[in-house]
Amino acid sequence: MKNVKMKAAPISPISSFPTFPTFLTFSYFHIIIMALHKRSEILSRVNNDTGFGSNAGSYGGRFVNRDGTFNMRKEGVSFFTRFSIYHTMLTLPRWKFAGVILCFYFGINLFFAGLYLLVGMHQLEGWIAATPWQKFEEAYFFSTETFTTVGYGRVNPIHGGANLVASIESMLGFLSFAVATGLIYGRFAKPKSYLVFSENALVSPFEENTALMFRFASYKDNHILTNVEIKVTLAMLVEENGKTNYRFYDLALERSRVDNLPMNWTVVHAITDESPLAGMSEEAFKTADVELYVLIRGFDDVYSNYVLQRTSYTYHEIKFNRKFVPMYRDDAEGNTTILELHKLNEFKTI
Repeated sequence: MKNVKMKAAPISPISSFPTFPTFLTFSYFHIIIMALHKRSEILSRVNNDTGFGSNAGSYGGRFVNRDGTFNMRKEGVSFFTRFSIYHTMLTLPRWKFAGVILCFYFGINLFFAGLYLLVGMHQLEGWIAATPWQKFEEAYFFSTETFTTVGYGRVNPIHGGANLVASIESMLGFLSFAVATGLIYGRFAKPKSYLVFSENALVSPFEENTALMFRFASYKDNHILTNVEIKVTLAMLVEENGKTNYRFYDLALERSRVDNLPMNWTVVHAITDESPLAGMSEEAFKTADVELYVLIRGFDDVYSNYVLQRTSYTYHEIKFNRKFVPMYRDDAEGNTTILELHKLNEFKTI
């Protein structure tokens, strides 16, 4: 038999697939539809992972304070079980931290001065006091010299009681300075965001709709965060099955990330039909007990670490029909941009 070569019928790409422009057009519209669908899901997405409960009757006031701390108090165990002196000293404001250090220093020396007077001034050699107040001064300043291990030398213990008190005080002295040095280093080495937020969030015209917006900026010189990300969660009361509960929504933002933060950043949530805030008036914000929970995360080049900052806005801190005024300008020579931080909270009525 002769080998017969069968030719396969040619397959026309035109008959099997859409033309190249048609395929691109179809893909383009498909991507748009999917993007719009995804955007709709994001705008109305419920967030059940905030860490807050939904029972409306279990909360008092706001969820998060303006300084980023959580508005809550713990009970059920003793104070000393809950209290952490290390975390407290690291998070105290500077003036309170300095006040605690000074009060401890004066207090511990008053305590040991009393012990020296209790064991008797005759156990100390070199004092020249004549009155009771002068004796107390001698004992107090001898205590400060012993506590700081300065030891000027005019007054010194010569009997067992005073020697025992002085040895204990000197040990507590160098231990206290070691602890204080560690706390001071920990406070200086702790990464901080150095962000300041506008006092109010505003509902302002935005494109063809309105938008909820607030702004913030880094207020330290030569301190610029990179890879800054922001997440805004909306908490509001909703009625479901005849019961009022809190619901939490992740708000879609015009921009949720910036590469660098050298200037201010106005955070914008467009109030469209898909937004949980659609159609809500100022009175409706109050009725729903609206609160915005803001979480910012960025990389600090100085500390080579990530920093976090939280804040919140409640309904009475949200102003309607207002618009922020610009807060930067160029200098007189037109060579440098000036960020006017004093205008962070300034807005005008529309």
